[in-house]
Parts: sequence; structure tokens; C-alpha cells
Amino acid sequence: MTAPEVLKQLEKMGSAQTKKTFLRHGCPEPFFGVKVGDMKTLVKKIKRDSALAKELYKSGNADAQYFAGLIADGRDFTRAELDAWAKEASWHMVSEYTVAWIAAENPRGWEVALAWIDSDQDAVTSAGWSTLSSIVSTRPDAELDLKAIEKLLARVSKGLRAAPDRTRYAMNGFVIAVGGMVTPLARAALTTAKALGTVSVDVGDTACTVPSAADYIAKIVARGSQGKKRKSVKC
Repeated sequence: MTAPEVLKQLEKMGSAQTKKTFLRHGCPEPFFGVKVGDMKTLVKKIKRDSALAKELYKSGNADAQYFAGLIADGRDFTRAELDAWAKEASWHMVSEYTVAWIAAENPRGWEVALAWIDSDQDAVTSAGWSTLSSIVSTRPDAELDLKAIEKLLARVSKGLRAAPDRTRYAMNGFVIAVGGMVTPLARAALTTAKALGTVSVDVGDTACTVPSAADYIAKIVARGSQGKKRKSVKC
């Protein structure tokens, strides 16, 4: 399929109700309002196509950018392309999901994420922390730099309160990811989570709340999932 053909398919899948919901969460135009579940029926037809994904992303359409992440392979991206995706993300569902997924699949993902979290742009720093969460959730503990992750936990503890909204949300998610997926640092992550307490983020005109990192980690432990890595973070 070509990019224009995919855009037409996504437009047909869009609904007024889903668009209304996305608007309340802060999604900017242009977008169609397509449910992720509906997107996946199209993903099954296309499977993996990084070239198509890159074309769709350039459209600036929020649905197309999210969809691009579902069909792209992060290994097919240069550092410059990853940086461009982070800067051109239409909204947080793209920067913290699509961009993070692709960066985490890239061999230079860790390096890229560390650079992003030093950005002065909320969308880029949140993408960086989300990428780090994706990496610790999918890579074996033996392949992770545990000392570096400990330092990142300390950075979250010290800097979260002063960080902008979406970065705070992503930092909180990073603590949850470490506590749930990195067994050697589970205790350190839980200590950090308890110290953070309630994290407040402006989520727009919605009933959404920021999950308590300590409570979330406790739930992961209770269901016996702690340390169980995910094959993919794409959803």
C-alpha cells in the first residue's frame, strides 16, 4: 500500500466519538480519530514496512504517526531520523509511544534516549524517558547498565518535581518500568517510588490520573510478573 492509500483507510476508520475523546486528551489537528484496535486490522495486512512508515509520519496526521510506529522497524532508522521523529511528534501519544518504541528497537536507542532527556523540549524529554522505559522492559537485565539506571532513578527522585508535565509522567513511568522489570533494582525503584508519592500532571479535560508508582509496582509483584520481560512494547 502507498501512504495516500493508508491515509484513506485510516480516514474511513475514524469516528466522531473517538475524535472527541482524543481532543479532550490534547490531540491536535489533523487526525481522524481511529481506535488502536481498528488500526491493528490494517497492520496485519501491511506487517512491517519502515519506508511506508516514514512517509506516513511526514504527513503530520496524529493517527498516521501512531500507525507508523506499529509498522516500522526501529533498526531501519538513522540517528538523524530518530531525532526528527522526536521533534516532529504531533502529541504525547506519539512522542511517548510511537517514538519511544522505534528508538528502543534501534541499536543506539540507549544513547539516543540519554541525549533526549537532556533536551529543553518537554515532548523530546518525555520521549527519552519513555524510550528508557521501553528498553528496560524488553532487554535482559544482563544487557542493561544497572549502575546507569541507578543514577537515572536518583535523577528522577531529584528532578521530577521541577520537570514539565509530560516529562513528569514519563519519569514516573520509568520508575514503574524499573521496579517491575529490572529485578536487581526492584528495591531501589520501589524506594524511589515511595519517595515520589503522588505525581500531578495536567491531563486535560479527562478523568485520567497519574498512576502511583509504588502501587503499580506492588500490583506487578502481586500478580507474579516482576522481572518478566516483554517481547515488544508496541500496543
